[in-house]
Amino acid sequence: MTLSARALRIAGPVLLAAAALCALLIALAFGGGAAPLRIGDPGPVVRWGLPLATLGVNLSAALMAGALVTALFALRQGSRAFDVALDSASIAAAVFTVASAVTGFFTFLNVLNATPSADQLFGQQLGRFLVETELGRTWLITTVAGAALTVLTFAVRSWTATLLVAVLALAALVPMGTQGHTGDESSHKIAMVSLVLHILAAAVWLGGLLLLVFVRPVLERPAMVDVLSRYSSIALVAFVVVAVSGTLRASVSVVGWGDLLSPYGAILGVKVVALLALGTLGAWYRTRLIRSMVHKDAANRRFWTLIVLEFALMGIASGAGAALARTPPPADTTAPVGSDPAVFLTNAPVPPELTALRWFTQWDIDPIWAFAVGFGLFFYLAGVWRLRRRGDRWPVYRTVLWSLGLLALLWVTCGPVNAYQDYLFSIHMLGHMLLTMGIPLLLVAGAPVTLALRAIRKRDDGTRGGREWILWAVHSPFARVVTHPLVAAALFVGSLWLFYYSDLFRWSLYDHLGHEWMTVHFLITGYLFVQSLIGIDPVPYRFPYPLRLISLVAVIAMHAFFGIAIMMQTGLFVAEWFGSMGRTWGPTPLEDQYIGGGLAWAIGEIPSLILGITVAIQWSRSDERSQRSRDRHADRTGDAELEEYNARLAELAERDARVGR
Repeated sequence: MTLSARALRIAGPVLLAAAALCALLIALAFGGGAAPLRIGDPGPVVRWGLPLATLGVNLSAALMAGALVTALFALRQGSRAFDVALDSASIAAAVFTVASAVTGFFTFLNVLNATPSADQLFGQQLGRFLVETELGRTWLITTVAGAALTVLTFAVRSWTATLLVAVLALAALVPMGTQGHTGDESSHKIAMVSLVLHILAAAVWLGGLLLLVFVRPVLERPAMVDVLSRYSSIALVAFVVVAVSGTLRASVSVVGWGDLLSPYGAILGVKVVALLALGTLGAWYRTRLIRSMVHKDAANRRFWTLIVLEFALMGIASGAGAALARTPPPADTTAPVGSDPAVFLTNAPVPPELTALRWFTQWDIDPIWAFAVGFGLFFYLAGVWRLRRRGDRWPVYRTVLWSLGLLALLWVTCGPVNAYQDYLFSIHMLGHMLLTMGIPLLLVAGAPVTLALRAIRKRDDGTRGGREWILWAVHSPFARVVTHPLVAAALFVGSLWLFYYSDLFRWSLYDHLGHEWMTVHFLITGYLFVQSLIGIDPVPYRFPYPLRLISLVAVIAMHAFFGIAIMMQTGLFVAEWFGSMGRTWGPTPLEDQYIGGGLAWAIGEIPSLILGITVAIQWSRSDERSQRSRDRHADRTGDAELEEYNARLAELAERDARVGR
């Protein structure tokens, strides 16, 4: 509780806000982001006020989300530091609510060029904008979510409630990623997803950094060092996501080296330099300073000096990012307009004909799944490496199967399946079958939960790390329900019929959020079903082996019937989509749908056969292990149980003989 620690609680955020404000104003003036419009100019108050309000949204959102995430992984529930984190998040949520409301109001004035007044017509225009337009609904939802988070972050204090609030806080930031230039760009999906990931990772990174200076006065130095070490791990992951997603997002607006010389490119360069400097500082204090802070005052002073420098760099990057959202990009990135019907449905023309070569060369990157595969491979291999370092063994075949499963997931979500599934129902169904049957078969065999529980270090200070959160998830009431074999089988089969014979399928085609939900849902339901049959990861309950085979046979029958039902369909699923693409190659839409039904029937049988064989092998090995266990027990006791049983039989026989006499 030193004066410098208390002073930093004020100086750090003030320096961050000042640097962000200066960077924003300079970048707007340099890039023309606040320049008057030739037609429909809303005035200087809106032109300058809108990016300023957006900057307030970004900074407050960062503290709101980052404080919650850092508290969940670095602090102890019930401690003073944990309460400070939630109080900070509550204050940030209140600022986030006000800033979002102001941003929504300025957006209304900017889009409709309306003049503020107190008359009824202006109120009706504002109401219709907030309710009837996508842009207005986005800021209305964001504002309402901020208000709810203001109350929730102040009210909750338990682990589970804080986790749910943190998820809600991160979800509240997602609509912000649909703003800026992403909505009208030709590479809309990759631009939008990259921006959403960029916002989320930057918020966790910056918000956690702010929380460090807020909790410093209430933590002793050894505890503070532990918190710093845990935050640095979070910041490292966030930095990787920010760097890669930012590169992907910039590649949409900057298509050539000459574009880097434009005002947009110059502002982007400032942001890149600031982020690289932040990454360098983070690597330095992670590898050199943190552990030496426990016993060395000089290292402690040097570290907090670097934190002040980080605030300045974070502010510059934040201000430059807010200015980029208002600065016209150098390249024409608007979606093409023409006679191709696919452009109106997907913002992109029909891809070239799917040939044998394009099964291996056609890519359509989805950043979410690219990150999921990358981090999945890295953390799994890191866990295997940690086990080997301490002399423990991990089966090589499990590592191979896990790696193959993730590579297959990458091929489906970022390769030719993702590139063609919007245009060919059969390709969509191929991806669906691989997500629910093929990929889970490989991933479950990798036993990631078992590996994580063995490799991640256990904490003994009352905080929760990866191992503790995994154990909580495995033993939670929700997990006990969804991992039950009957529930897993019902979700697996029921999802097929509900998805395709309801508007969920249509939602997944028209809305990218629906597409991502579809991918996550089918991957998880397939994983749960396969886990209930052959998995070794801990679950509350498993069927005996005979019932596993019976459930598998029942699911196979329902799965085959589903494929046949599609093949017998006389009309198109989502006819206004698949029937209106204007493809000039490949089968007709109805023929393609028939092929998709055949794939659902045929491809699903192959993994099912493998599952059946695996269950039979596990059953046989289980019987052998049980027999060996009984033999060892008999050897230890000298067949005492058998001799006692025989003696009991002899006694009964003698008693019967006496009764007969």
